[in-house]
Amino acid sequence: MTPTPDLSRTEWVKSSYSEGNGGDCVEWAPEYADSGVVPVRDSKDPNGPVLGFPVSSFASFVAGVKAGEFRTA
Repeated sequence: MTPTPDLSRTEWVKSSYSEGNGGDCVEWAPEYADSGVVPVRDSKDPNGPVLGFPVSSFASFVAGVKAGEFRTA
């Protein structure tokens, strides 16, 4: 099992897509990508849970967002 990193001093990056919805969106911690896991959290709840996604899964998700695969009606 991989130990949980200390994220208390992490520089979180907010999604550029959050600008159009009042600034509430997801944040991710790119500095951990080299470890193979991308930490993601809800920007409205910075003290809440953090989800860890494999880099390849996160990259697929970002590609899908950029391609418009998750648009709503």
